[in-house]
Parts: sequence; C-alpha cells; structure tokens
Amino acid sequence: MTIHVVDHPLVHHKLSLIRDRKTPGSLFRALIEEAGLILATEATRTLPTESVVVETPLERTGTQRLRSLDPVLVPVLRAGLGLLPPFLQLLPTAKVGHLGLYRDHDSLVPVPYYRNFPPLLEARPVFILDPMLATGGSASEAVRQLKGAGAISLTLVALLAAPEGLERLQGDHPDLTIWVGAVDRQLNEKGYILPGLGDAGDRLFGTA
Repeated sequence: MTIHVVDHPLVHHKLSLIRDRKTPGSLFRALIEEAGLILATEATRTLPTESVVVETPLERTGTQRLRSLDPVLVPVLRAGLGLLPPFLQLLPTAKVGHLGLYRDHDSLVPVPYYRNFPPLLEARPVFILDPMLATGGSASEAVRQLKGAGAISLTLVALLAAPEGLERLQGDHPDLTIWVGAVDRQLNEKGYILPGLGDAGDRLFGTA
C-alpha cells in the first residue's frame, strides 16, 4: 500500500482552522473545499495522459491531455460530499458514483445502505472521497464494494487518518493508494480520531 501525506503549509494552515471547534459551519465547509483542492491536485498527479498535437497562435506543438475515458469520483456518504466540489473543479467531466455507508456506533461496523456506480469501472481511475479515515472499516468496505463492481485502479483521499485505519487498510487492501492531509495520533474508545476535528459530517451539514 502506498501512503502519501501532503506536507504543504497551506494544508497545515487550513487544517488548523478546520480542527478548531469555534470555526462556524460555513467557514468549515469552505476550508474543507480549499484543503480538498490541494489534495485533489496531488492525488491526480498520476492520471494517465495521451499525446496530442495542437495549433498554438504561432505553431503546431505536441502536448499531453488526459485520456478520454473520464475518472470516477465516489464520495462516501455523507461526509465525502464535502470533498466532491474541489475534485469536480479540477475534473469537471468526471463521472460520479455514490456509496452510502454508516457506522454502527456500538459495533463500529460499516453498514451499506446505497450504491450507484458509473459503468466501466475496470478501465477508469477511481477516487474514493472520505474526509476521515478512522477505524478503516468504512474505507475498507468502500474499497471492497468498488472492487466487487470491477474497479482496479483505486485511490482513497482523506483529510485526516488514524494509524489504526491505515493499518487496517494495509491488511485488507495492500494494493490501495492513499493521499491524506495528516496522520493523527490515535483513536479514542468510540472510534473517533484524536486530536481530529470531530464528526466531519455533522460539522459539514450542521447536524451536531
């Protein structure tokens, strides 16, 4: 498994504000998108390209474009929706799938409740979007669902990860690529990341 931590001063700055419990919901959403744009830029650096020839105002030149088969973005509902806008800003023609998972707060086991994926997953780069990689249970189930639907090239993008979640994914999906903004210290007894940022979904959508 390949893990990339985006060590960038703007990510550090925005995460400091995202973590702050006093940050209001509107600013929290904006900061998630701003940090997500940096993550999206980094996570897409290995997208396959093809050679094309274009006419500049002065001459013909060879250059590179993304392959015509669009990537797939799969936000894990509901918090993953917060990372979808920055990815679509960079990849406006990307196909969007949705995967609904909720975590049983007693067992911490992910429970699927909705799934809708674009076609040709086996031929497309697929990005799983979920701000928090905590226990790794939901992320592992998301990867399992997408592999079962045919996906081969899978990248998980998260703002924060816990060591326990990374270890879980290393065991379950050693072929996965992960991009994160930071790796935090540990999980608490309820499976929340410490120091973390609280419940990303509740803070994004004002349901706390």
